[in-house]
Amino acid sequence: MDPVLELLAARIAEGSVPGQRTDGRRLALAVEGGSSRGTYSSGMALALDELGAALAFDDVYGSSAGALNGAWLLCGRSRTGVRTWWNPVVMRRIINPLHALRGRAVVDLEYLVHQVYSLLEPMDFPAILASPVGFHPLATDADTGESTDLAPFIEDVAGIKIALAASSCMPVLAGPPIAMGGRRFVDAGIAEPLPFRTALAHGATDVLVLRTRRADELPAPPPRVHDVVVPRFLRRQAPGAIEAWRTQYSRDLADERQLREDSRLTCVRPPAGAPDVSVLERDPAVLRQAVELGRDAVYAALDVLRKAS
Repeated sequence: MDPVLELLAARIAEGSVPGQRTDGRRLALAVEGGSSRGTYSSGMALALDELGAALAFDDVYGSSAGALNGAWLLCGRSRTGVRTWWNPVVMRRIINPLHALRGRAVVDLEYLVHQVYSLLEPMDFPAILASPVGFHPLATDADTGESTDLAPFIEDVAGIKIALAASSCMPVLAGPPIAMGGRRFVDAGIAEPLPFRTALAHGATDVLVLRTRRADELPAPPPRVHDVVVPRFLRRQAPGAIEAWRTQYSRDLADERQLREDSRLTCVRPPAGAPDVSVLERDPAVLRQAVELGRDAVYAALDVLRKAS
């Protein structure tokens, strides 16, 4: 049996909650992002929400869109969150390549966090602050290139909103770095797209990793155009992150290797044959299918465990 899934299932069945554990273990959820690819981990978070699994975790870590999905899980409104992915009006406003022609950000994080998540499809930010489960959105420090847990900077609702935007602040596409706690941050995916290393460093004994790439999608070096445009942007806006960007491929390979070999880590991934979802995908049908496939992947993983027991 998979020890991580077995622990999760046992905690769900027992109604285990933080502060009252009896198993002596620390279970973390690590959620991968990737802009529109986050539809997969969004569907996975929805399944965990439906299963009543949020309180089975001791901490939730998220990178980029994975931080958004983790926040929806902790506030108990994942069903609300996934609806935004296939709302064509919302997605055309959040992701608009034509904005680049006017010198504006292609990805409008201000609209996403302060309009969509605050007014149109409101996230319960106070519930996240009150949750006994630790919430850890990650971001990349613009001046050191280090993967940084933003949790220590979050004191109120405004702090959560800033942290979610900072975690998702993709170079070139989402504008300049976002300031928080006297520092500047860009997208978590530069330094730690799979946030399990920070979870382990914080003492997690078991980590469930929600992936947005299929098992047959192997890491690849960035396309040549990205390797030219992004460093140019970083040199101006986030010079400390250049080295993290350049070593991304080697770290991706190391991550995949550890995920295969480390028994503390278990992945749930989109199934074979799932569609490729680009980071700027806006097609409602594709995005809705990805959400549904992600949701099904979690149910399938836990069903395999049930049948094996």
